[in-house]
Amino acid sequence: MQFIRHFLLALQYFTRIPMSNGLARWVGFNATMQQASLAHFPGVGCVVGAIAGLTFYAFAMLLPVTSATPWLAACLSTVVSVMLTGAFHEDGLADTSDGLGGMVTRERALEIMKDSRIGSYGGVALVLALSTKLALLTMLGQLDFVLAAWSLFAAHVCSRVMSLLITVRLRNVGDDLTTKTKPLANKTPLRTVGVALIWLLLAAVAFSSQYSPSLLLWATGCSLIAWLLMLRLLSRRLNGFTGDTLGATQQVCELAFYLGLLLGFAQ
Repeated sequence: MQFIRHFLLALQYFTRIPMSNGLARWVGFNATMQQASLAHFPGVGCVVGAIAGLTFYAFAMLLPVTSATPWLAACLSTVVSVMLTGAFHEDGLADTSDGLGGMVTRERALEIMKDSRIGSYGGVALVLALSTKLALLTMLGQLDFVLAAWSLFAAHVCSRVMSLLITVRLRNVGDDLTTKTKPLANKTPLRTVGVALIWLLLAAVAFSSQYSPSLLLWATGCSLIAWLLMLRLLSRRLNGFTGDTLGATQQVCELAFYLGLLLGFAQ
């Protein structure tokens, strides 16, 4: 029951999926539960990725088959995923880009990231990230509609694990009273990482049941490289992480996952 409660609490925190008042009361809330729910961040990726993948596949099957069909399916699945998360991670990418885009001090970068307004660096980052995502998903759809759908599922899980791993290596440097990562003010326990890796393993097994494990190795490898680059950037510029940088890490690692799949497919 605690496992289910923590998972549902993570869904409340990281998505816009509605939940009845009765169910919310049954789930409950306290600081300990909120900390424990972070282990299910990849589980949230399972839900978001599955819905986005099914959306891609459904529209790819229902729409007339033309050269633009994969592109439109990619657009619609992206719309659905953004609606499900409330652009939570895209917002983090924009704020992180604004804060780290210019050569400013650490303190100034953190101050910029707290500003809700989007600057030129954030705007450019969003345009490039979304256009790259659409291009990658379109290419995957041109290869195989089912592959694109499964890719969405696996990428959303893997990229969220990568975000959580950032919290293991770095400290939270956000304002603990207002930050979106308040439950991460303390070091992430190994138990949390263990549960997150179980979610990743389940997603990997599901993906490998349909496609060659070598494809998954390529995708995970590229996502890991993106994670290492983000870890280096955050260590050098901030000496820690904030909620925005975790969202940025998720976005970057998701794009790297799709790219890795395409590279693996080409081998």
